Amino acid sequence: MENTDSDIVFQSYGRCCNNEQFFVDFYDRFMGSSAEIRALFVDTDMTAQRHLLRNGIMQLVLHARGMPDTKLRALGCSHSRTGFNIRPEWYLLWLDALIATLWQYDPHFTEDTAGAWRRAIAPGIEIIRSAY
Repeated sequence: MENTDSDIVFQSYGRCCNNEQFFVDFYDRFMGSSAEIRALFVDTDMTAQRHLLRNGIMQLVLHARGMPDTKLRALGCSHSRTGFNIRPEWYLLWLDALIATLWQYDPHFTEDTAGAWRRAIAPGIEIIRSAY
Protein backbone atom coordinates (compact mmCIF):
# COMPACT_ATOMS: atom_id res chain seq x y z
CA MET A 1 0.00 0.00 0.00
CA GLU A 2 1.35 3.42 -0.97
CA ASN A 3 1.68 6.10 1.69
CA THR A 4 -0.51 9.14 1.29
CA ASP A 5 0.86 12.65 1.69
CA SER A 6 -0.61 12.83 5.19
CA ASP A 7 1.06 9.53 6.15
CA ILE A 8 4.42 10.74 4.84
CA VAL A 9 4.05 14.05 6.70
CA PHE A 10 2.95 12.37 9.93
CA GLN A 11 5.97 10.06 9.88
CA SER A 12 8.35 12.88 8.93
CA TYR A 13 7.09 15.11 11.73
CA GLY A 14 7.44 12.23 14.17
CA ARG A 15 11.10 11.93 13.25
CA CYS A 16 11.66 15.64 14.01
CA CYS A 17 9.32 16.87 16.70
CA ASN A 18 10.86 15.15 19.71
CA ASN A 19 14.07 17.09 19.24
CA GLU A 20 13.67 20.54 20.83
CA GLN A 21 16.51 21.85 18.69
CA PHE A 22 14.27 21.35 15.63
CA PHE A 23 12.01 24.14 16.90
CA VAL A 24 14.93 26.35 17.94
CA ASP A 25 16.48 26.04 14.49
CA PHE A 26 13.12 26.62 12.80
CA TYR A 27 12.70 29.94 14.61
CA ASP A 28 16.29 30.97 13.92
CA ARG A 29 15.63 30.33 10.23
CA PHE A 30 12.17 31.91 10.19
CA MET A 31 13.24 35.05 12.06
CA GLY A 32 16.28 35.28 9.81
CA SER A 33 14.02 35.51 6.77
CA SER A 34 12.76 39.04 7.51
CA ALA A 35 13.47 41.94 9.85
CA GLU A 36 9.71 42.42 10.19
CA ILE A 37 9.25 38.83 11.33
CA ARG A 38 12.21 39.08 13.70
CA ALA A 39 10.60 42.18 15.24
CA LEU A 40 7.41 40.22 15.99
CA PHE A 41 9.32 38.02 18.43
CA VAL A 42 11.35 40.65 20.29
CA ASP A 43 9.53 40.28 23.62
CA THR A 44 8.39 36.68 23.14
CA ASP A 45 8.96 33.84 25.59
CA MET A 46 10.53 31.55 22.99
CA THR A 47 10.19 28.42 25.13
CA ALA A 48 6.44 28.94 25.22
CA GLN A 49 6.43 29.94 21.54
CA ARG A 50 8.17 26.72 20.54
CA HIS A 51 5.52 24.75 22.43
CA LEU A 52 2.81 26.63 20.50
CA LEU A 53 4.62 25.91 17.24
CA ARG A 54 4.86 22.20 18.06
CA ASN A 55 1.10 22.14 18.60
CA GLY A 56 0.32 24.31 15.57
CA ILE A 57 2.26 22.07 13.19
CA MET A 58 0.53 19.04 14.71
CA GLN A 59 -2.85 20.69 14.08
CA LEU A 60 -1.89 21.17 10.42
CA VAL A 61 -0.81 17.52 10.21
CA LEU A 62 -3.97 16.28 11.94
CA HIS A 63 -6.15 18.39 9.65
CA ALA A 64 -4.38 16.80 6.67
CA ARG A 65 -5.28 13.43 8.20
CA GLY A 66 -8.98 14.35 8.38
CA MET A 67 -9.45 16.14 11.70
CA PRO A 68 -11.88 19.09 11.78
CA ASP A 69 -10.49 22.57 11.17
CA THR A 70 -11.72 24.06 14.46
CA LYS A 71 -8.26 24.70 15.94
CA LEU A 72 -6.93 26.04 12.63
CA ARG A 73 -9.80 28.52 12.44
CA ALA A 74 -8.98 29.64 16.00
CA LEU A 75 -5.32 30.06 14.94
CA GLY A 76 -6.54 32.12 12.01
CA CYS A 77 -8.46 34.42 14.33
CA SER A 78 -5.50 34.88 16.68
CA HIS A 79 -3.13 35.53 13.76
CA SER A 80 -5.51 37.86 11.86
CA ARG A 81 -5.12 41.64 11.45
CA THR A 82 -7.11 42.10 14.66
CA GLY A 83 -4.89 39.59 16.50
CA PHE A 84 -1.15 39.20 16.02
CA ASN A 85 -1.41 40.80 12.55
CA ILE A 86 0.49 38.05 10.76
CA ARG A 87 0.41 39.16 7.14
CA PRO A 88 -0.69 36.54 4.61
CA GLU A 89 2.56 36.72 2.61
CA TRP A 90 4.58 35.68 5.68
CA TYR A 91 3.12 32.18 5.55
CA LEU A 92 5.28 31.37 2.54
CA LEU A 93 8.37 32.35 4.54
CA TRP A 94 7.07 30.23 7.42
CA LEU A 95 6.57 27.23 5.15
CA ASP A 96 9.97 27.65 3.52
CA ALA A 97 11.62 27.78 6.97
CA LEU A 98 9.70 24.68 8.01
CA ILE A 99 10.72 22.71 4.92
CA ALA A 100 14.38 23.75 5.29
CA THR A 101 14.37 22.70 8.95
CA LEU A 102 12.70 19.38 8.11
CA TRP A 103 15.48 18.77 5.56
CA GLN A 104 17.96 19.34 8.37
CA TYR A 105 16.33 17.03 10.94
CA ASP A 106 14.49 14.26 9.08
CA PRO A 107 17.11 11.74 7.92
CA HIS A 108 14.62 10.30 5.40
CA PHE A 109 13.63 13.65 3.88
CA THR A 110 13.57 13.85 0.07
CA GLU A 111 12.10 16.09 -2.61
CA ASP A 112 9.06 13.80 -2.55
CA THR A 113 8.72 14.33 1.20
CA ALA A 114 8.95 18.09 0.71
CA GLY A 115 6.19 17.91 -1.89
CA ALA A 116 4.04 15.81 0.43
CA TRP A 117 4.46 18.40 3.20
CA ARG A 118 3.55 21.27 0.89
CA ARG A 119 0.46 19.50 -0.48
CA ALA A 120 -0.71 18.14 2.87
CA ILE A 121 -0.56 21.31 4.94
CA ALA A 122 -1.43 23.88 2.25
CA PRO A 123 -5.19 23.62 2.91
CA GLY A 124 -4.67 24.16 6.65
CA ILE A 125 -2.36 27.11 6.09
CA GLU A 126 -4.97 28.60 3.77
CA ILE A 127 -7.60 28.31 6.52
CA ILE A 128 -5.31 30.29 8.85
CA ARG A 129 -4.34 32.85 6.19
CA SER A 130 -7.90 33.41 5.04
CA ALA A 131 -8.89 34.77 8.45
CA TYR A 132 -6.64 37.78 7.93
